[in-house]
Amino acid sequence: MDPWLIWLIVAAVLAVAEILTLTAALGMLGGAALVTSGFAAVGLPLPLQFLVFTVVAVVSVVFVRPLALRHVLQPQAERFGIDALVGRPASVISEVTGLGGRVRIGGEEWTARAYDETLVIPPGATVDVIEISGTTALVYPRE
Repeated sequence: MDPWLIWLIVAAVLAVAEILTLTAALGMLGGAALVTSGFAAVGLPLPLQFLVFTVVAVVSVVFVRPLALRHVLQPQAERFGIDALVGRPASVISEVTGLGGRVRIGGEEWTARAYDETLVIPPGATVDVIEISGTTALVYPRE
């Protein structure tokens, strides 16, 4: 079997292992094996193939992997859906108690309950959305 084909098989095995583990290191090693396969296909001697694999693997694991992980592990920049409503101000439309009420968040009307069930929040008051539970906003009056 030709050396380039062996390197290509190693690259494929490492790529599959990377998909299963999601560590980013095996993917870098698979890329190094793929590059080495190209050098083996043009006739590079076996000892130099191992040198190419080692150099590409070390460079990719030491320099590229941290950049990739930093990009993947960044916190989400923006909140979407109901998560975006938490922390926003709302205006009370009908009296809000621990049992129910209505508020306007942005331009939408929501059912609401007081976060502190002992509170009674009058209409016209401004509240903060503390949490969204299903289709009900849990709110607390602004100080």
